[in-house]
Amino acid sequence: MRALAWYLVKAEEPSRADIAVVLAGDGYGNRILKAAELVRGGFTTRVLVSGPDGMYDSNEADLAISFAVHRGSPRSWFIPFPIRAYSTREETLAIVPELRRLGARRVLLVTSDYHTRRAVALYRGAAPEMQFRVVPAPDRFFRPDDWWRRREGQKRFVMEWMKTIAGWFGV
Repeated sequence: MRALAWYLVKAEEPSRADIAVVLAGDGYGNRILKAAELVRGGFTTRVLVSGPDGMYDSNEADLAISFAVHRGSPRSWFIPFPIRAYSTREETLAIVPELRRLGARRVLLVTSDYHTRRAVALYRGAAPEMQFRVVPAPDRFFRPDDWWRRREGQKRFVMEWMKTIAGWFGV
């Protein structure tokens, strides 16, 4: 059971990059705080924050940035990027052109640990000219070594595997 969970996780060491990208889908702030940590660590100077509408008439990117600012990060680090996407694949197709427009060549991709392998594969496939390094943000509900002990961990595991398998079939 551990091996199946660890397969989903692709953790890479961060290196100096033109920009970090925070993927949408984290309502707890782990991804945005990991990105702020990367800026503090000198790995990048700017963060593109993806976010769809729909959370109490607010955009997720705006909510995430406000959360990071409330936690002590300067607002100037973050670039909100509102999108209309309902999957990681759609999000990739929206973000890659923006990364090209910004002249990004080296990108730190920040997402939840269980989402790393699938996300970075999509980005590398969509923009082979760019160097993507995926940096996992921890998720308090999913731990690869004991995900089955908590209901939220079970849900994350099953959903991510469903999406991974669907992706193998191009769905």
